[in-house]
Amino acid sequence: MTKNRRDFIKKTGLAGLGAAVAIPSIASADSKKTFRWKMTNCYGAGAPFYSTGPGSASYFCKRIEDLSDGRLRIKHYPAGELIPAMEGFDAVSKGTIQMNWGNSFFWAGKTFAAQYFTAVPFGMNFQGTNAWLQFGGGQELWDEVYKPFNVIGLAAGNTGVQMTGWFKKEINNVEDLNGLRMRVPGLAGKVLEQLGVSVKLLPGGEIFPALERGVIDAAEFVGPFQDRRMGFQKAAKYYYTTGWGEPSNTSECLINKDAWNSLPKDLQAIVKTVAAECNLMGLSWSEANNSEALEDLVKNQGVIAKTLPDSVIEKLREVTFATYDKLTAKDPLVKKVHDSYFAFKAMHDDWQNKSEEVVMTKLSS
Repeated sequence: MTKNRRDFIKKTGLAGLGAAVAIPSIASADSKKTFRWKMTNCYGAGAPFYSTGPGSASYFCKRIEDLSDGRLRIKHYPAGELIPAMEGFDAVSKGTIQMNWGNSFFWAGKTFAAQYFTAVPFGMNFQGTNAWLQFGGGQELWDEVYKPFNVIGLAAGNTGVQMTGWFKKEINNVEDLNGLRMRVPGLAGKVLEQLGVSVKLLPGGEIFPALERGVIDAAEFVGPFQDRRMGFQKAAKYYYTTGWGEPSNTSECLINKDAWNSLPKDLQAIVKTVAAECNLMGLSWSEANNSEALEDLVKNQGVIAKTLPDSVIEKLREVTFATYDKLTAKDPLVKKVHDSYFAFKAMHDDWQNKSEEVVMTKLSS
């Protein structure tokens, strides 16, 4: 080392190895920091798709731990193990826990705009929904809606189109809905209320007992595989479809904003990547299992699978969009989200009508 160089180091206070290791040692300390989080769930232990199996909350936690080499470990608590099923939003908002797994439309009573990030009656399918969230401004609106609550939401699963639900009696016209007591969440419930349905919001684990005992007359949950596991076919035989209420259903990973900001960028990237993985994996799992389950329900368990009559669907559409008009007139943020969603839907529908629907019609056997 030259005399001039030695003099420079002395004058600037950078002595020997200190200059060489100062920055790397900071990075090394940050990379070794560990985080221990808690995640609650709106769904019970053992529930495929939601709690266990590919793309589920437990898969999400394990995958993050593996990819982060144990730097971020998330303890998963199914519904009821740490807090009741529907208290996750408040717990995450307050910072009592760091995460919750569920669906944003459960929180529509706190901010109705949350509805649009789970399921929109007469809305988009999985492809359209995810295109809007990722590239159509949907995620940015989700962040805006949740900002006052100190939380953020990530898409972390999707069931695809869901069934209309299970009914103890046949539905031949709109009048047959009047007087029914039905478990159905979200905006679909608000629409059905206007047609005389008494709507109940029950956690998944409470649906079958209520249906079996006659506390409710009908119930919507997910799709054939999930519904068969819950045993609904033992309490009701009419199984209706169209998917009008939930043409797509997005699972939500809810995260406390302060906890999120405490994570290094690389761990944030891992969380986002695994959430996106679960989003696609959940849909693939659902698509792989629903066909067999529906065939079994019909062929072996006496279920009568039907499509709602056109007259009922048209009435549901009419009431749905009248409800949208009322809700968007009351809240500028709801209108902002609604307008963004349906503007994107119009564009996506045009493409889908020219591509996928035509292709599927031509290729179907």
